[in-house]
Amino acid sequence: MKTVLFQNQWYSFLNQKINPITEDDYNQRMFIERIQMKKVLSLLLVFLGSMIGFIHVAFAQMQIEITGVGQSLYPIAVTRFLNESGLPAFVTDVVRSDLTNNGNFANVERGETEVAENAKPDLTMWGARRAQALAIGTITPLPNGQYEVKYRLYDVVKNQSLGGTTITVDRNNFRKAGHAIADDIVQRLTGERGIFSTRLSYVVHNGNRYQLMISDSDGQNPREALSSSEPIISPSWSPDGKKVTYVSFESKKPVIYIHELATGKRIVLSNEKGNNSAPSWSPDGSKLALSLSRDNNTQVYVINADGTGLRRMSRSSAIDTEPQFSADGNSLYFTSDRGGSPQIYRMGIEGEASSAAKRVTFKHAYATSPRLSPDGKYMAYIARSGGFRLQLMELRSGEVISLTQTNYDETPTFAANGKFLLYATRVDGRPVLAAVSVDGYVKQVLRIPGSVVREPAWGPFMN
Repeated sequence: MKTVLFQNQWYSFLNQKINPITEDDYNQRMFIERIQMKKVLSLLLVFLGSMIGFIHVAFAQMQIEITGVGQSLYPIAVTRFLNESGLPAFVTDVVRSDLTNNGNFANVERGETEVAENAKPDLTMWGARRAQALAIGTITPLPNGQYEVKYRLYDVVKNQSLGGTTITVDRNNFRKAGHAIADDIVQRLTGERGIFSTRLSYVVHNGNRYQLMISDSDGQNPREALSSSEPIISPSWSPDGKKVTYVSFESKKPVIYIHELATGKRIVLSNEKGNNSAPSWSPDGSKLALSLSRDNNTQVYVINADGTGLRRMSRSSAIDTEPQFSADGNSLYFTSDRGGSPQIYRMGIEGEASSAAKRVTFKHAYATSPRLSPDGKYMAYIARSGGFRLQLMELRSGEVISLTQTNYDETPTFAANGKFLLYATRVDGRPVLAAVSVDGYVKQVLRIPGSVVREPAWGPFMN
């Protein structure tokens, strides 16, 4: 079956037609187009898509395959919580799954006995089972129809309580409680903030249907935010986690929208002449950076989140695209071929009218897709290094390491704590999402059987 090729990094916003290609040819053609950097303008189908808010219907669940774990695993036991049996979902199943997915914990066999949050656990017995930490809890129905979920964490080795937390949820949100408890466990045991309560967005492609999906951080509980017969690319989360911006081709050209997830309401952020591409948010959510070809060649611009105040930032005769704000909001990183091949550059927030951009990447002959970690320590990017592979640069030292061995990596995105990266790639010939820790040890493959999934974006902390 033939599909039309659209991509978000180099050629989705340029000025020449793309011919339809087969799914089998997709990846080879994608990188040929990038390397040659041809100017393209996509010839789109008649708009048949429909735009909706969240639709709570059954969607294919994402499957996670863990392919690498941390250097040492912390053994923890999470018992069944009191009153958990008979509920529509087990909170502790979510907690245990999250800790496994973290790649740094090993779940100790716990049996099916329910243990209350205020119980006095036999820590010696759990130590004999080789657990170093223990989590117990109680779920209590409230008069208003909600549920109070309380848990307590113990250090088995030191024989002491580490505290706990309480979460109130309705009957449909036990997964939310599980994610919150797993986050609290990670925080108390490692000192790092957990990311299980964050969300993902990604695009699923089946036949002529494109769906922008929003899911939990583990790919479960997927909800459809947008459905269209035309491609949807470049999703990017607002810093408050309430909106997603993306590029949609529903108007027979790329147009940038801001989509309010709770209501489905959206506004057109940019519909300039030519192509509108690669939107990304400033850290304070007041502005977005984007790439436009309104002045013939594609350049970097900044615009207010309400669509006003458009300002050109880059000043070159080359292709300047994929802008990303630095963590402090004082710089913009972007991809440019001004030196002959794609490389990553940085300019001040005043743009090149104030001072020229400086090149950042030097290790590889081809480097694209800069993404900055929320803590400002790292920059991820895609380099041609054997294949097209995910790289990680420590910004302070400039040191670069390769995080993957796959050949078709694209569109990396950092987790909110800066410790993991999600990206699109191909495994066994099929497009999938994959995750890797910044030290390269923890690795996962996320796939939806029978579907093409790509264009990932990892959402921020919600509080």
